[in-house]
Amino acid sequence: MPKSVDLVFITLSSPIQIGIYEERKLIKTIRSDEKSSEVLPNIFSELLDEYDIKGLFYANGPGSFMAIKIAYIFLKSISILKNIPLFATDAFYFNKNQPIKAIGKLYFVKISSEIKTQKLERAPEASFMLPDMLEYKEFSTAASPLYAIGAVG
Repeated sequence: MPKSVDLVFITLSSPIQIGIYEERKLIKTIRSDEKSSEVLPNIFSELLDEYDIKGLFYANGPGSFMAIKIAYIFLKSISILKNIPLFATDAFYFNKNQPIKAIGKLYFVKISSEIKTQKLERAPEASFMLPDMLEYKEFSTAASPLYAIGAVG
């Protein structure tokens, strides 16, 4: 009988990261520098053969809108086809609430629960990390990409 796991996808920047969680504990990490549109179907197919997938979790922004859209469409399709629930949280969950590069000197920042853009002369290098323990309470079934973030210009 295959292990029952949750999958967590961070596709906001390269490398993309996929975490495999058993009983909320990270048991394996997959990283790829390939484009998410090319690698997600292959990786997912392999994971589907190896595991019983009970939940899909992903970072729905902010970050590369194209990468977020691709992840959402792929994961939402899998969720519907395989009847696996899809959950999302913002990217700040995966980078300890550090500013996220938008464009130029503009960065996405999270103040309280609101995401805004701010001009920063210097921002810490924010890297995304899969947590050792998956906190279900940080995720929502409202899994659409975060399109409501202010325009970057």
